[in-house]
Amino acid sequence: MIPQPVRTLRHSLAYAEPFAWQPLFRALAAHAVPGLERAEYNGDGGAEVERLVPAPSGPALVRVRFGAPGAVEVELSLAPETPAEAQAQEESAVLALVRRWLDLDADPAVIDGFLSGFELLAPLVAAVPGLRVPGSVNGFETAVHTVLGQQVSLAAARTFGSRLAAAFSGPERDGLRVFPSPVQLAAVPAEDLQAAVGLTHARARTVAALAKASASGLVLGAGSDPAATRAALLALPGIGPWTADYLAVRVFGDRDAYPADDLVLKRALGVATGRAAAALSEPWRPWRAYALFHLWTAAAYGSGR
Repeated sequence: MIPQPVRTLRHSLAYAEPFAWQPLFRALAAHAVPGLERAEYNGDGGAEVERLVPAPSGPALVRVRFGAPGAVEVELSLAPETPAEAQAQEESAVLALVRRWLDLDADPAVIDGFLSGFELLAPLVAAVPGLRVPGSVNGFETAVHTVLGQQVSLAAARTFGSRLAAAFSGPERDGLRVFPSPVQLAAVPAEDLQAAVGLTHARARTVAALAKASASGLVLGAGSDPAATRAALLALPGIGPWTADYLAVRVFGDRDAYPADDLVLKRALGVATGRAAAALSEPWRPWRAYALFHLWTAAAYGSGR
């Protein structure tokens, strides 16, 4: 098999209108880890996100451009070692991954129409029609970042993620790194993770346990069995219901998943407990993840550049 020359492939990915790309971009930018992702506004009123994403022959470099009417513009270059005869298949796989990441297959007519029927949510839907729920291009990476973000600020979590990637990932490509694989991190003692990243012992132990479980067969992705994977996550030290439910939204694509004990969510709902937040959400099934992101968007991602 002869490797193909590296070249840039350009695509326009369609979606159902409306498409609220601004809060989607702001959510992605807020979580962008230095060294792994670049997210910035461009000079023509749009915005761009760039990162490496998994592909069978090696990571593909993807640049997503928001702001063009009617489509999301995507530039991608496959890994240099991709055989020429595999290019079309890998290109298709990467584009499908990008669509899931950006929730481009959502049907706002159905989702917005349903959520608009609730007094609490109607003004949020009216303010941000076509809201998307950001997904994940690497379930293990998202899970580790979620653990790193437990009980710390988002800025601190991004710093931890950047340190981890710098210490344990492989070579850079165009200034970006590939997040370490489960096998790579499973080989790192928790004490070394703690020292390199600056984690507490408990947090390093959780990352190490998650890496070992993933290296041993725990699959974190859209094709996972939600119930079995949730149970496996909850069996790991340091992973509780909030983390498992958040990953169900972002990684498994469960549009009814709902981390009821989330602090920002409880504040937005004006309740003190996760049980109360869960009770309020029952009528919003099966679209509770969109209700969640409407509430989060109003609190954190809704306005401004």
